[in-house]
Amino acid sequence: MSDTDFETVDDDYEDDDFEDDDFDEDGDINTIEVPTARNVLEYLVKSVVENPDDVEVEIVERQGSVTLEVTVAEGDMGRVIGRRGRVANSIRTLVRAAASKDGSPIDVEFVD
Repeated sequence: MSDTDFETVDDDYEDDDFEDDDFDEDGDINTIEVPTARNVLEYLVKSVVENPDDVEVEIVERQGSVTLEVTVAEGDMGRVIGRRGRVANSIRTLVRAAASKDGSPIDVEFVD
């Protein structure tokens, strides 16, 4: 292959390359959205717990990695974790598979 076989990519962006929906409230385009993974996680956790109204999923971005933090009612944490963490590991596996549709690797943490 020669150097002429490859196309060059222009790294300069024009203002009209992005729409208003691409920016968050602060005007930053570097936010990572994982709607599929978040929705799957919320659905799975709400299906397991006794108090589905108390389930909260927060997206946290740290140094380029995305973590979905799950908070549940006090008595429901045992249900979400399961024996030897089997339920939690299964939820993590399914949510990571769903995150592939979003195009972003994620982690899932269950917060007390």
